Amino acid sequence: MSRPGGDRERRRRAARPAPGPARGAAAVRPPEPHAGGARPPDIPPELLPRHIALVMDGNGRWAKERGLPRTEGHKRGEYSLFDVIMGAIELGVPYLSAYAFSTENWRRSPDEVRFLMGFNRDVIRRRRDQLNEMGVRVRWAGRRPRLWRSVISELENAEEMTAGNSVLTLQFCVNYGGRSEIADAAAALAADAVAGRIRPDRIDEKVLARYLDEPGIPDVDLFVRSSGEQRLSNFLIWQSAYAELVFLDTLFPDFDRRHLWRACEIYASRDRRYGGAMPNPMPSLSDGLDPRDHEHTSDRSHAQ
Repeated sequence: MSRPGGDRERRRRAARPAPGPARGAAAVRPPEPHAGGARPPDIPPELLPRHIALVMDGNGRWAKERGLPRTEGHKRGEYSLFDVIMGAIELGVPYLSAYAFSTENWRRSPDEVRFLMGFNRDVIRRRRDQLNEMGVRVRWAGRRPRLWRSVISELENAEEMTAGNSVLTLQFCVNYGGRSEIADAAAALAADAVAGRIRPDRIDEKVLARYLDEPGIPDVDLFVRSSGEQRLSNFLIWQSAYAELVFLDTLFPDFDRRHLWRACEIYASRDRRYGGAMPNPMPSLSDGLDPRDHEHTSDRSHAQ
Protein backbone atom coordinates (compact mmCIF):
# COMPACT_ATOMS: atom_id res chain seq x y z
CA MET A 1 0.00 0.00 0.00
CA SER A 2 1.43 3.40 -0.95
CA ARG A 3 0.53 6.98 -0.34
CA PRO A 4 0.30 9.01 -3.57
CA GLY A 5 1.47 12.21 -1.89
CA GLY A 6 3.77 10.98 0.85
CA ASP A 7 5.69 8.38 -1.16
CA ARG A 8 6.19 10.94 -3.90
CA GLU A 9 7.57 13.42 -1.37
CA ARG A 10 9.89 10.86 0.19
CA ARG A 11 11.27 9.92 -3.22
CA ARG A 12 11.76 13.55 -4.18
CA ARG A 13 13.59 14.35 -0.97
CA ALA A 14 15.78 11.27 -1.26
CA ALA A 15 16.75 12.09 -4.84
CA ARG A 16 17.30 15.79 -4.25
CA PRO A 17 20.63 17.02 -2.88
CA ALA A 18 20.58 18.57 0.57
CA PRO A 19 19.87 22.33 0.55
CA GLY A 20 22.96 24.47 0.39
CA PRO A 21 23.63 27.38 2.70
CA ALA A 22 21.13 30.22 2.71
CA ARG A 23 21.97 32.97 0.26
CA GLY A 24 23.66 35.94 1.79
CA ALA A 25 21.82 39.25 1.89
CA ALA A 26 24.22 40.76 -0.66
CA ALA A 27 23.38 38.06 -3.19
CA VAL A 28 19.62 38.60 -3.01
CA ARG A 29 17.91 40.89 -5.48
CA PRO A 30 15.36 43.14 -3.73
CA PRO A 31 11.78 43.05 -5.03
CA GLU A 32 10.79 45.63 -7.58
CA PRO A 33 9.01 48.63 -6.05
CA HIS A 34 5.26 48.99 -6.53
CA ALA A 35 4.42 50.73 -9.81
CA GLY A 36 2.55 53.47 -7.95
CA GLY A 37 5.20 53.93 -5.29
CA ALA A 38 3.15 52.33 -2.49
CA ARG A 39 5.12 51.32 0.59
CA PRO A 40 4.25 48.54 3.05
CA PRO A 41 2.44 49.46 6.26
CA ASP A 42 4.32 49.62 9.53
CA ILE A 43 3.09 46.43 11.21
CA PRO A 44 5.04 45.21 14.27
CA PRO A 45 6.82 41.94 13.44
CA GLU A 46 5.03 40.08 16.24
CA LEU A 47 1.67 40.93 14.60
CA LEU A 48 2.61 39.75 11.12
CA PRO A 49 1.23 36.43 9.84
CA ARG A 50 3.95 33.85 9.44
CA HIS A 51 2.12 31.90 6.72
CA ILE A 52 -0.43 33.35 4.28
CA ALA A 53 -2.65 31.13 2.12
CA LEU A 54 -3.87 32.86 -1.05
CA VAL A 55 -6.85 31.80 -3.17
CA MET A 56 -6.47 33.62 -6.50
CA ASP A 57 -10.12 33.85 -7.48
CA GLY A 58 -11.96 35.90 -10.09
CA ASN A 59 -9.82 35.53 -13.22
CA GLY A 60 -12.70 34.22 -15.31
CA ARG A 61 -15.16 36.90 -14.14
CA TRP A 62 -12.58 39.62 -14.78
CA ALA A 63 -12.22 38.42 -18.38
CA LYS A 64 -15.99 38.03 -18.86
CA GLU A 65 -16.63 41.61 -17.73
CA ARG A 66 -14.29 42.75 -20.50
CA GLY A 67 -15.59 40.45 -23.22
CA LEU A 68 -12.38 38.41 -23.19
CA PRO A 69 -11.79 34.65 -23.04
CA ARG A 70 -11.20 33.22 -19.56
CA THR A 71 -7.59 32.51 -20.45
CA GLU A 72 -6.86 36.25 -20.59
CA GLY A 73 -7.87 36.54 -16.95
CA HIS A 74 -5.41 33.81 -16.00
CA LYS A 75 -2.64 35.55 -17.94
CA ARG A 76 -3.30 38.82 -16.15
CA GLY A 77 -3.34 36.96 -12.83
CA GLU A 78 0.32 36.02 -13.25
CA TYR A 79 1.35 39.65 -12.78
CA SER A 80 -0.92 39.98 -9.75
CA LEU A 81 0.64 36.93 -8.11
CA PHE A 82 4.19 38.16 -8.59
CA ASP A 83 3.32 41.61 -7.29
CA VAL A 84 1.87 39.91 -4.19
CA ILE A 85 5.04 37.83 -3.80
CA MET A 86 7.12 41.01 -3.86
CA GLY A 87 4.78 42.63 -1.36
CA ALA A 88 5.11 39.67 0.99
CA ILE A 89 8.89 39.98 0.84
CA GLU A 90 8.73 43.72 1.50
CA LEU A 91 6.51 43.16 4.53
CA GLY A 92 8.65 40.32 5.90
CA VAL A 93 6.17 37.44 5.58
CA PRO A 94 8.20 34.19 5.49
CA TYR A 95 5.65 31.75 3.95
CA LEU A 96 3.12 32.21 1.14
CA SER A 97 0.99 29.45 -0.40
CA ALA A 98 -0.74 30.03 -3.75
CA TYR A 99 -3.65 27.88 -4.99
CA ALA A 100 -2.64 27.42 -8.63
CA PHE A 101 -4.73 24.37 -9.66
CA SER A 102 -7.11 22.35 -7.50
CA THR A 103 -8.15 18.71 -7.76
CA GLU A 104 -11.63 20.08 -8.61
CA ASN A 105 -10.33 22.17 -11.52
CA TRP A 106 -10.24 19.03 -13.68
CA ARG A 107 -14.02 19.52 -14.03
CA ARG A 108 -13.50 22.60 -16.17
CA SER A 109 -13.63 22.44 -19.95
CA PRO A 110 -10.85 20.39 -21.59
CA ASP A 111 -9.60 23.52 -23.36
CA GLU A 112 -9.27 25.47 -20.11
CA VAL A 113 -7.59 22.54 -18.33
CA ARG A 114 -5.05 22.23 -21.16
CA PHE A 115 -4.40 25.95 -21.01
CA LEU A 116 -3.93 25.90 -17.22
CA MET A 117 -1.55 22.95 -17.37
CA GLY A 118 0.64 24.64 -19.98
CA PHE A 119 0.30 28.03 -18.29
CA ASN A 120 1.41 26.77 -14.88
CA ARG A 121 4.37 25.00 -16.48
CA ASP A 122 5.39 28.08 -18.44
CA VAL A 123 4.99 30.47 -15.50
CA ILE A 124 7.32 28.38 -13.36
CA ARG A 125 9.87 28.11 -16.18
CA ARG A 126 9.59 31.81 -17.00
CA ARG A 127 9.80 33.07 -13.42
CA ARG A 128 12.05 30.64 -11.58
CA ASP A 129 15.23 32.66 -12.22
CA GLN A 130 13.53 35.78 -10.90
CA LEU A 131 12.29 33.92 -7.81
CA ASN A 132 15.75 32.49 -7.22
CA GLU A 133 17.38 35.92 -7.50
CA MET A 134 14.96 37.29 -4.87
CA GLY A 135 15.86 34.48 -2.47
CA VAL A 136 12.52 32.67 -2.80
CA ARG A 137 12.44 28.95 -2.01
CA VAL A 138 9.85 27.12 -4.13
CA ARG A 139 7.92 24.12 -2.81
CA TRP A 140 5.20 22.06 -4.48
CA ALA A 141 2.18 20.49 -2.76
CA GLY A 142 -0.27 18.33 -4.68
CA ARG A 143 -0.88 14.97 -6.27
CA ARG A 144 1.25 13.54 -9.05
CA PRO A 145 -1.44 11.44 -10.85
CA ARG A 146 -3.02 13.23 -13.85
CA LEU A 147 -0.59 16.13 -13.63
CA TRP A 148 1.38 16.69 -16.82
CA ARG A 149 4.92 15.32 -16.62
CA SER A 150 6.25 18.63 -17.97
CA VAL A 151 4.56 20.50 -15.09
CA ILE A 152 6.05 18.09 -12.53
CA SER A 153 9.48 18.50 -14.11
CA GLU A 154 9.34 22.30 -13.92
CA LEU A 155 8.14 22.23 -10.31
CA GLU A 156 10.89 19.84 -9.24
CA ASN A 157 13.53 21.83 -11.12
CA ALA A 158 12.40 25.01 -9.38
CA GLU A 159 12.53 23.23 -6.01
CA GLU A 160 16.08 22.08 -6.63
CA MET A 161 17.27 25.44 -7.95
CA THR A 162 15.90 27.39 -4.99
CA ALA A 163 16.48 24.86 -2.19
CA GLY A 164 19.02 27.03 -0.38
CA ASN A 165 16.98 30.24 -0.36
CA SER A 166 15.50 31.65 2.82
CA VAL A 167 13.89 35.06 2.14
CA LEU A 168 10.41 33.61 1.42
CA THR A 169 9.08 30.09 0.97
CA LEU A 170 6.52 30.02 -1.85
CA GLN A 171 4.36 26.91 -1.89
CA PHE A 172 2.75 26.29 -5.27
CA CYS A 173 -0.33 24.11 -4.75
CA VAL A 174 -0.86 22.38 -8.10
CA ASN A 175 -3.32 19.50 -8.47
CA TYR A 176 -3.93 20.03 -4.79
CA GLY A 177 -6.97 19.35 -2.58
CA GLY A 178 -7.11 19.56 1.18
CA ARG A 179 -9.27 16.46 1.61
CA SER A 180 -7.05 14.50 -0.78
CA GLU A 181 -3.97 15.51 1.19
CA ILE A 182 -5.52 14.34 4.46
CA ALA A 183 -6.76 11.09 2.89
CA ASP A 184 -3.30 10.39 1.45
CA ALA A 185 -1.70 11.12 4.82
CA ALA A 186 -4.15 8.77 6.57
CA ALA A 187 -3.45 6.00 4.03
CA ALA A 188 0.32 6.32 4.53
CA LEU A 189 -0.09 6.37 8.29
CA ALA A 190 -2.30 3.27 8.18
CA ALA A 191 0.28 1.48 6.04
CA ASP A 192 3.02 2.30 8.55
CA ALA A 193 0.80 1.07 11.39
CA VAL A 194 0.10 -2.23 9.61
CA ALA A 195 3.84 -2.65 8.94
CA GLY A 196 4.56 -2.12 12.62
CA ARG A 197 6.48 1.11 12.10
CA ILE A 198 4.12 3.04 14.37
CA ARG A 199 1.80 2.01 17.17
CA PRO A 200 -1.85 3.01 16.62
CA ASP A 201 -2.17 4.19 20.22
CA ARG A 202 0.64 6.70 19.58
CA ILE A 203 -1.15 8.40 16.68
CA ASP A 204 -2.24 11.97 17.38
CA GLU A 205 -2.57 15.23 15.46
CA LYS A 206 1.19 15.89 15.48
CA VAL A 207 1.93 12.42 14.08
CA LEU A 208 -0.64 12.75 11.28
CA ALA A 209 0.66 16.22 10.39
CA ARG A 210 4.07 14.69 9.63
CA TYR A 211 2.46 12.76 6.75
CA LEU A 212 1.10 15.85 5.00
CA ASP A 213 2.71 17.06 1.76
CA GLU A 214 4.89 19.76 3.33
CA PRO A 215 5.17 19.12 7.09
CA GLY A 216 8.01 21.61 7.40
CA ILE A 217 5.77 24.56 6.47
CA PRO A 218 3.93 26.01 9.50
CA ASP A 219 0.16 26.22 9.84
CA VAL A 220 -1.66 29.03 8.04
CA ASP A 221 -2.13 32.22 10.06
CA LEU A 222 -3.95 34.29 7.43
CA PHE A 223 -6.23 32.92 4.70
CA VAL A 224 -6.91 35.47 1.93
CA ARG A 225 -9.35 35.08 -0.94
CA SER A 226 -9.98 37.58 -3.71
CA SER A 227 -13.20 38.20 -5.70
CA GLY A 228 -15.68 38.41 -2.80
CA GLU A 229 -16.35 34.68 -2.54
CA GLN A 230 -16.31 33.46 1.06
CA ARG A 231 -15.25 29.81 0.92
CA LEU A 232 -12.14 27.79 1.72
CA SER A 233 -12.65 25.68 -1.43
CA ASN A 234 -10.73 22.69 -0.04
CA PHE A 235 -7.49 24.68 0.29
CA LEU A 236 -5.09 23.80 3.13
CA ILE A 237 -8.03 22.89 5.36
CA TRP A 238 -5.92 21.03 7.92
CA GLN A 239 -3.33 23.80 8.10
CA SER A 240 -5.99 26.55 8.24
CA ALA A 241 -7.83 25.22 11.31
CA TYR A 242 -7.01 28.41 13.26
CA ALA A 243 -6.39 30.80 10.38
CA GLU A 244 -7.87 34.27 10.30
CA LEU A 245 -10.07 34.56 7.20
CA VAL A 246 -10.06 37.72 5.08
CA PHE A 247 -12.23 37.93 1.97
CA LEU A 248 -11.65 40.88 -0.37
CA ASP A 249 -14.01 41.92 -3.16
CA THR A 250 -11.29 42.66 -5.73
CA LEU A 251 -11.05 40.23 -8.67
CA PHE A 252 -7.59 38.70 -8.75
CA PRO A 253 -6.32 40.31 -11.98
CA ASP A 254 -6.85 43.68 -10.23
CA PHE A 255 -5.20 42.44 -7.02
CA ASP A 256 -1.71 43.56 -6.02
CA ARG A 257 0.57 43.86 -2.98
CA ARG A 258 -1.57 46.65 -1.50
CA HIS A 259 -4.45 44.20 -1.08
CA LEU A 260 -2.16 41.73 0.65
CA TRP A 261 -0.95 44.49 2.96
CA ARG A 262 -4.53 45.46 3.77
CA ALA A 263 -5.33 41.83 4.65
CA CYS A 264 -2.28 41.79 6.93
CA GLU A 265 -3.47 44.98 8.65
CA ILE A 266 -6.84 43.34 9.28
CA TYR A 267 -5.04 40.30 10.64
CA ALA A 268 -2.91 42.43 12.97
CA SER A 269 -6.05 44.08 14.38
CA ARG A 270 -7.65 40.79 15.45
CA ASP A 271 -7.38 39.10 18.83
CA ARG A 272 -6.12 35.55 18.32
CA ARG A 273 -6.97 33.36 21.31
CA TYR A 274 -6.80 29.80 19.88
CA GLY A 275 -9.76 28.75 22.00
CA GLY A 276 -8.41 30.32 25.17
CA ALA A 277 -9.56 33.46 26.96
CA MET A 278 -8.44 35.79 29.70
CA PRO A 279 -10.51 35.81 32.90
CA ASN A 280 -13.12 38.57 33.10
CA PRO A 281 -11.99 41.35 35.46
CA MET A 282 -13.57 41.16 38.94
CA PRO A 283 -14.75 44.24 40.86
CA SER A 284 -12.06 45.73 43.06
CA LEU A 285 -12.53 46.17 46.81
CA SER A 286 -12.53 49.93 46.25
CA ASP A 287 -16.02 49.77 44.77
CA GLY A 288 -17.59 50.64 48.13
CA LEU A 289 -18.67 47.11 48.99
CA ASP A 290 -17.79 45.38 52.21
CA PRO A 291 -15.29 42.50 51.62
CA ARG A 292 -17.96 40.13 52.94
CA ASP A 293 -20.26 41.27 50.09
CA HIS A 294 -17.68 40.00 47.59
CA GLU A 295 -17.66 36.66 49.35
CA HIS A 296 -21.45 36.47 49.20
CA THR A 297 -21.43 37.45 45.51
CA SER A 298 -18.92 34.70 44.79
CA ASP A 299 -20.98 32.16 46.74
CA ARG A 300 -24.09 33.07 44.75
CA SER A 301 -22.18 32.75 41.48
CA HIS A 302 -21.03 29.24 42.37
CA ALA A 303 -24.51 28.29 43.43
CA GLN A 304 -25.93 29.46 40.12
